[in-house]
This record gives sequence, C-alpha cells and structure tokens, in this order.
Amino acid sequence: MGLIALFVVAVLTFFLMYLVPGGPFVAEKSITPQAKAALDAKFGLDKPLLVQFKNYVLHALQGDFGPSIKQRGRDVIDIILTKFPISAKLGGISVLVALVLGVPLGCIAAFKRGKWGDNLIRVIATLGIAVPGFVLATLLLYYFTPVKSLFAFGEGGLKTFRQYILPVTALAFYPMAYIARLMRSTMLDTLGQDYIRTAIAKGVPRYKVLFKHALRNAILPIITYVGPLTAFTITGSFVVESIFTIPGLGFEFVNSIIKRDYTMIMGTTIFLAAIMITLNVLVDVAYKFVDPRIKLN
Repeated sequence: MGLIALFVVAVLTFFLMYLVPGGPFVAEKSITPQAKAALDAKFGLDKPLLVQFKNYVLHALQGDFGPSIKQRGRDVIDIILTKFPISAKLGGISVLVALVLGVPLGCIAAFKRGKWGDNLIRVIATLGIAVPGFVLATLLLYYFTPVKSLFAFGEGGLKTFRQYILPVTALAFYPMAYIARLMRSTMLDTLGQDYIRTAIAKGVPRYKVLFKHALRNAILPIITYVGPLTAFTITGSFVVESIFTIPGLGFEFVNSIIKRDYTMIMGTTIFLAAIMITLNVLVDVAYKFVDPRIKLN
C-alpha cells in the first residue's frame, strides 16, 4: 500500500506540475527559440508527457532522479543527500522539543483539571494551534530583528545553538500545543479507569499513578501522531527555512518551485513522501512495544 501511495504521489506531482503556467526556461534572459528547443531536448522535455513520465519512473526506480535543470552540473539525488541532513536535524530537534514540553503539559493540565494551571495550558495550546508556523516565524523575525546578534540568525545556516532557537520555536510551537491538548484529553479518559481509581485507593503516590500507570495507556494516541508529526515538521520547515535563510532541503524545494526546476520538484516530493510512509509504518510497529495487547501479523 505504501508503494501504491508513493506511485500516486509521483503521478499527481508530475502532471499537476506541468499544468502550472510557465516552464524552466521561460524566465531565461534573451533566450532564443533555438536555444530553448536545444535545452528541452537535452532534458527530455520535448517528448510527450506520458513518455517523459515513463522515462522518469524507470530512472527513479534505479535511484536516479536526474540532473537538476536549474543547478547545472548537479544531480537531484546529490542535492537531496547534501541538504536533507540540515532539514532533518532542525525537524528532529523541533519534534523532540514538542514532545518534551507537550506531554508533561498535557499530563499536568489533566491532573489539575479546572484549576488555573489547566486553564493557562489550554490557552497556550489553543494559541499554538491557531497560529501557523510561518506566521509565528515571521513574527519572531520581526520582533527579534533588533537583537539579531543574540540569536545569530541569517548568518550562514545553523552552526551554533543560538541559531536554532527561533526556527525551532516556530516549528515546535504548533505540535507542542496539539500534543498538550491531545495528551490532556486522553489522560482524562485514562484517569477515570477502574485500575487508576484502585491504585489511588491503595495509596499509590499521585505522581506515580500519573506518570507510570496512566501515561503508558494515555500516550498511545501521541505515538500515532508522532509519525506524521515528524514528516510534517520536516516538510513543514520549507517556509521557515526560507524565512530564516536556512540552506536545507526545504529552502531548495521552495526555490525549485519558483524556478520550475521539474526534476528537483519531483525528486524532493517523492523523497519526502517515502519518509512519510516509512514513519507511519514504524509507528505501527512501535505500538507493539508500548501496548503488549497489540499483535503484529
């Protein structure tokens, strides 16, 4: 099913890409029709779309995404392997921050239900869900420009800890808020179970009931969310990378769309779709280690 989904993504991306007006060589300055025809022939763009798609799929199955149309002399796979670690590191740190903050906040909100701590966490969670990451990134960039030297953003990517603070904040705020709300909801359901009431009646410390007994069952929906969250955070860093001038795969993908770099668009889309599918499979396997009642066939 994952392979079928990947094929559907490739088909949709390829044919929708060609429906967008313009082309990779339309913006070239003073290009002659003869030169454009020669470039089309060089990259195989002069052939019918079905033939182009067939040729692309056959090469992609061998791990060859072709040369970049706009970055002359560079293959798409080389660009992906060079840029993806930057995006993966940024996204991975953001997911870790979201989990480390979101899970405890959700537990505390459930434990303090109806009190001021619960109300405060719910307000923060609602705000985090309501504000998109790219809007938050723009606001952070705008308000922290006067102290640009403090966070050292816009200075050649991500080389120091300070350069991670603002982009990680922009990427982690939404998933942290969503995890906190989801954790609060599932934790409230779990705390109402008979085995939890029995543990409390036996005098088990409340923190132990919360973080040892209740958390294990309440965290299953969070595990479900972690797979898509990781892929979403990595792919969702596209605009954030552009805002903070981070030379990752997202930055390259945005540029490839603007410049109509067809091979780069196809390569990055298929690559990121494969990551999404793989992470969802790993999440299904992870269920077995969290809940022994689940059987893997």
